[in-house]
Amino acid sequence: MSQYTQFSVSKVFGMPSIPEKVTAIGYADGSHPFIPATDSNYVFRKEFLREVLAYLKEPGGDALFVTGPTGSGKTSGITEIAGRLNWPVQQITAHGRMELTDLIGHHALVAEKPGQPPVMKFMYGPLAVAMREGHLLLINEVDLADPAELAGLNDVLEGRPLVIAQNGGEIIKPHPMFRVVVTGNSTGSGDASGLYQGVMMQNLAAMDRYRFTKVGYADEEAELSILGRVTPKLPENVRKGMVRIANQVRKLFLGENGEDGQLSITMSTRTLVRWAKLSLAFRGAPNALEYALDQALLIRAAKEEREAILRVAKDVFGDQWR
Repeated sequence: MSQYTQFSVSKVFGMPSIPEKVTAIGYADGSHPFIPATDSNYVFRKEFLREVLAYLKEPGGDALFVTGPTGSGKTSGITEIAGRLNWPVQQITAHGRMELTDLIGHHALVAEKPGQPPVMKFMYGPLAVAMREGHLLLINEVDLADPAELAGLNDVLEGRPLVIAQNGGEIIKPHPMFRVVVTGNSTGSGDASGLYQGVMMQNLAAMDRYRFTKVGYADEEAELSILGRVTPKLPENVRKGMVRIANQVRKLFLGENGEDGQLSITMSTRTLVRWAKLSLAFRGAPNALEYALDQALLIRAAKEEREAILRVAKDVFGDQWR
């Protein structure tokens, strides 16, 4: 990898309120293929940005656990930050059958060129590559993983070398820029809400090796800014109505109205943006807002939930909803 460099947080992340002397560490070379692509319309949240940059600068022997509800921007927040710092990312999504070898690597028959006979070769996994090259290892939906397998990361998270027994005892020492970030809907203690199938309670000793940051849904001002950037041709009053509906749907999903969650689906920022874009694409259709909302979210909702969300939309938009 290239030499490290310091970036002005104010300039790189579009935060004019932050003094220019505040910097973040990253790589000077932006040509590496594993550097995530960035979205020029992305709006950063100051607290989340501060906490992630603090971790990247000085991990202090920790990994970073990013927790929050579905679609709140956990993964995109990390990749948008890494992309602007030219920090390559090795990314994998956990699941119930994931094994430690999926992270470390395995032997496989590989042909150097088409038509050549394959030879047995060790294929390094995302953990091994990130440790050796100084990349960021990003494990999404980490709480879906078997806690026994995830506990296999404990030594690595403590800064010890990775010993690959499958490859003749090869030893990979952690690069100074190696970082581990995981995302999940829980905090490693299981899913008390019952909203997320497959979430497992993780090993307490393993969780003690993480620092945590929470990502909620963006506030109204931030989401209005996002919609203004991605769908500037959509009338402002329509964008405001969409954001109001999204927030009311989330309250029903999270049970913030004093009752248990009344919906099994929610409207993430990602879904909100999809709805806005589709509303423009189908603006010639009868009731383009409802038509677009069906495709963005409601087709996968149960009949009763679809009707409940449509009632919310009609209350917000009134005569516009037709």
